[in-house]
Amino acid sequence: MATQVPFVRAQRPKKQREVSAFPDRGGRAAGWWLYLIPGLALLTFVVLIPLVWNVYLSFTEYRGIRPPEWIGLENWVKLIGDEEFWASFRNTIAMIVAMVIVPTVLGLLIAAVLFDIVGRKFGGRTASFLRATYYLPQILPVAVAGIVIGWILRPQNGALNEILGYVGLGDLAHNWLGSPDTALLSIMVVLIWVQLGYPVVIFMAALQRVDPELYEAAELDGAGWWQRFRAITVGMIRPEIFVVTLTCTIAALKVFGPIYVLTRGGPGTSTLVPSYYAYSEFFQSQQVGYGATIATALTILIGIVAVFFLRAQSAAERADREGL
Repeated sequence: MATQVPFVRAQRPKKQREVSAFPDRGGRAAGWWLYLIPGLALLTFVVLIPLVWNVYLSFTEYRGIRPPEWIGLENWVKLIGDEEFWASFRNTIAMIVAMVIVPTVLGLLIAAVLFDIVGRKFGGRTASFLRATYYLPQILPVAVAGIVIGWILRPQNGALNEILGYVGLGDLAHNWLGSPDTALLSIMVVLIWVQLGYPVVIFMAALQRVDPELYEAAELDGAGWWQRFRAITVGMIRPEIFVVTLTCTIAALKVFGPIYVLTRGGPGTSTLVPSYYAYSEFFQSQQVGYGATIATALTILIGIVAVFFLRAQSAAERADREGL
């Protein structure tokens, strides 16, 4: 007689409860938002509160001792008729040329040469070394760079004047930073030297994502270096060009360190810029309300420029998508 085996129902393993890092819809909140508190606190106390306080001071008469006295639009009316203020903004145009236009154009050309020519003929290490060399002025402290540049451009025993005299061009020796006709130009040259490495690094990083086969195909079709540069390089890294142009323009509008270290806005108003003018009104003339007005006007201008660049970038990207 066969033995009957009892039937045992197999039990399914219990489904493990999935654990989610996000809060349930039922209302039980997770603690992920706690990680945002330090950043929000830093943004509030370092940016938002000083910004609101600065805007408020622009409508007051305040010397930093007695409480601010509300005067309405008097500071803004004074700003419109202030010749030094408009002189500082005219100098800002020169800063944009020195920190945006020239470094962006030269940086794009240098990055293309390092990537397309130097990298292919001498290897990536040589191109990386040259890229780091161009970027070196960016990591120098402003005070150190100012001391070195001041020594080079010193009217007596300065390195530049000594070199000119040594090569027989002593008649060209000049008080480069102390003369109104050369002070702004000297500052522009220094700013080009400082700013050039930033576009080179950004553009070389952007070129890493460009397919090398595009260059090879264009070269096989007979395209020269300049044709490849215009058709491939500029077109493929256009987003990075917008980013570099925007950030460099903002840096040019609020440049302060080189002016403070080298010329203090002089001689006269030949190198005066809005940020240093606001600083001098704050701490030298003790016109805190008027200095806040200059700083607020500069902030508004930077905001307008940022919105303009972002809209231009969005329009360019939309046109590219429609063209495809």
